[in-house]
Amino acid sequence: MHRVSRRAALCALAFSTFLSSAAFAEMATAPAPSAVTAMTSAERLAQAEAKRPKNESFVLENGLQVVVLPDHRAPVVTQMVWYRAGSADEQPGVSGIAHFLEHLMFKGTTTHPAGVYSNAVSDIGGEENAFTSYDYTAYYQQVPSQSLEQMMAFEADRMENLVLSDEAVLPERNVILEERRQRIDNDPGSQLQEAVQATMYQNSHYGIPIIGWRHEMEKLSKDDAIAWYDKFYTPNNATLIVAGDVTTEQVRDLAEKTFGTVKRRAESEDRAALRPTEPEPLAARTVTLTDARVTQPTLQRAYLTPSDTTAEPGEAEALDVLADVLGGGTTSRLYRALVVDQAIAAGVGAYNSGTALKEGQFGVYGTPRGGGDIAAIETAIDAEIAKLLKDGITPEELERAKNRVRKQVVYERDSQTALARRYGAAISTGRTIADVDSYPDRIEKVTVETVAAVARKYLQPKRSVTGYLLPAPPTDTRS
Repeated sequence: MHRVSRRAALCALAFSTFLSSAAFAEMATAPAPSAVTAMTSAERLAQAEAKRPKNESFVLENGLQVVVLPDHRAPVVTQMVWYRAGSADEQPGVSGIAHFLEHLMFKGTTTHPAGVYSNAVSDIGGEENAFTSYDYTAYYQQVPSQSLEQMMAFEADRMENLVLSDEAVLPERNVILEERRQRIDNDPGSQLQEAVQATMYQNSHYGIPIIGWRHEMEKLSKDDAIAWYDKFYTPNNATLIVAGDVTTEQVRDLAEKTFGTVKRRAESEDRAALRPTEPEPLAARTVTLTDARVTQPTLQRAYLTPSDTTAEPGEAEALDVLADVLGGGTTSRLYRALVVDQAIAAGVGAYNSGTALKEGQFGVYGTPRGGGDIAAIETAIDAEIAKLLKDGITPEELERAKNRVRKQVVYERDSQTALARRYGAAISTGRTIADVDSYPDRIEKVTVETVAAVARKYLQPKRSVTGYLLPAPPTDTRS
């Protein structure tokens, strides 16, 4: 039921870009005699946005921020509760406690025994889940809109009345240890990713795995979980996102009735100020992992960048466009060069991971075709990056990338859960509703010059960590 939602998972080779081609299909040939010309994709997006119900926000007296994202196309609603508490907020020695408490939040309250909540969601044909990241933990349900009050009451209840006992905590600790074994310890690709993160962030807490280090997970206790719950699971440290077939007035009334009675248990802290900051790197670093289970070599490289929250104005959007130009699909530079022209790669791509309270990262990755030479992949990637740093990108590449980024926005806004996640993640990492709403406008302002500037500023070897996943060399069995 519960899964670790990892910002660093964007390093994985399964990085996907969602496209919604229908929203931006090319308009037909020549303009009509009236001289009315075809709208650009940006203009269409603006026109579609003008027709959408207005997003609104308010704050309850206990400090809970509530965001309403109306969508009346179907009688369905998505509720998400976001706590500004993730693995990067953990103190030394208790790594994994944020994710552990995510599991324990399903163990029941003083009024609802374990299982009652989940069974109620299932009985009405709903869906629920939870996820933990470096900067937040979130819980959501998607249900018929008439069931929203019941879902709000359940979430408000476990925000205040969670009951934990050793009988519940200790078996669940075994569950998360098994989860780590399956997802990390038995997966060389995940082990490499974990090693790259730890090497990249030597001072920042982003170098500690969300799920935790095994030797510390083994010691997590009921007292650790309760202390985390009491410190962070308080309404003034949370955001409620409601997306779907609702009005602001309905949500306000229900929120006051349910969450409005939950008392503050602690005051929020300035998390960014409390966390250590990663210093400017001085030299390129490498990590090599060999494993007998590896059949396909892999290269993962990450560059230290600012997050969307800490970047200078315009940089975050330029990095998003840069990632698309460099490795965002079959027309990207890396794909054309390594997969099509040179035919040396089975897969290659790039990403910008900026949804974070402090540092971010820009990554590239590749796998050789047919178990080929990983060195050739690295050489070819380096050549494409060097070419981009020298010559920049073309206006045509810029417009293609902007269109793809806009299509991603359309996809997310066509999905309640994706939309709620975008707003929740942004707010939980120091941004605002206005920042999310204005993202397409900021993408429109990206130029070839700003893309070239961020590429030269951040794609420097000294800012990089390169990870190599290689098959173990054959064992010499001669006596």
